[in-house]
Amino acid sequence: MKKYITFLVIVFLFACKEANKEVANVSESKEVISKAEVKLYSFDGGTVVVNTLGLFSQDETYKGQSKEFADAFYVIQHPKGNLMWDAGLPESLIGLPEPYTSPDGAFTVSRKDSVLNQLKQIGMTPDDFEYISLSHTHFDHSGHANVFKNATWLVQKDEYDFVTGEEVQEKNPDMYNAIKDLKNIKKVDGDYDVFGDGTVVLKYMPGHTPGHQALFLDLKEHGPLLLSGDLYHFYENREYKRIPIFNYDVKQTRESMKKFEVFAQEMKAKVYLQHQKDDFNKMPKAPQYIN
Repeated sequence: MKKYITFLVIVFLFACKEANKEVANVSESKEVISKAEVKLYSFDGGTVVVNTLGLFSQDETYKGQSKEFADAFYVIQHPKGNLMWDAGLPESLIGLPEPYTSPDGAFTVSRKDSVLNQLKQIGMTPDDFEYISLSHTHFDHSGHANVFKNATWLVQKDEYDFVTGEEVQEKNPDMYNAIKDLKNIKKVDGDYDVFGDGTVVLKYMPGHTPGHQALFLDLKEHGPLLLSGDLYHFYENREYKRIPIFNYDVKQTRESMKKFEVFAQEMKAKVYLQHQKDDFNKMPKAPQYIN
């Protein structure tokens, strides 16, 4: 009997070991399949010429300088749904005879093509999107947001309260109007794993606006990467941790910068600055966009 019990224990332990190995293999297989099927495309949401670059530092480092920014939006295709990340400049700019310059002369903006036309390049329409999420609600990131009124808006609670508050609606109605048609709303509070598998994660990085966020993607083809939102606008500001004078909260911004860099290092993620033209040119494009 003693030998028989010993034999049963050995069989049981062996079975458990094999079962655990099988579970691990299945989990690993699911992860590989998931990453292989997640696709990222970047599109042209317009161009921003900053005529007064001094706005982008707390000191006078950039006084008298100007710089051209890219203004992209992104499509993330996932087996569980599709996500639109950011929405470029207002589509009302399309077809204007000349780029538009703000009354204060600080910015000159233009946009050549609509989101509908660009989505056709990958065989999609706005109805194919389960989600839309914006790094924040400034005008150069919410341009075609209302086109996605049937999608669920994933938004930080602090950002939602900010953009729908009385002050913004009274003093900056265009900012509110850019998102007012989004009625399917999921408010999140902090980091949020969109599909529950770690491949698409909203990273809470407040400071530029109250609910500013970055986007982490873990893709098999391109590896882990981070889209910065407007935490950093261009390389020098990331290197020297310079902060625009119009940021909502400077202290929060500095804390978010530290958090961002630690996370990027931990995940060995490639960082893409969304307004940096060089980075936009490196991002995966729809086939028609590849030179």
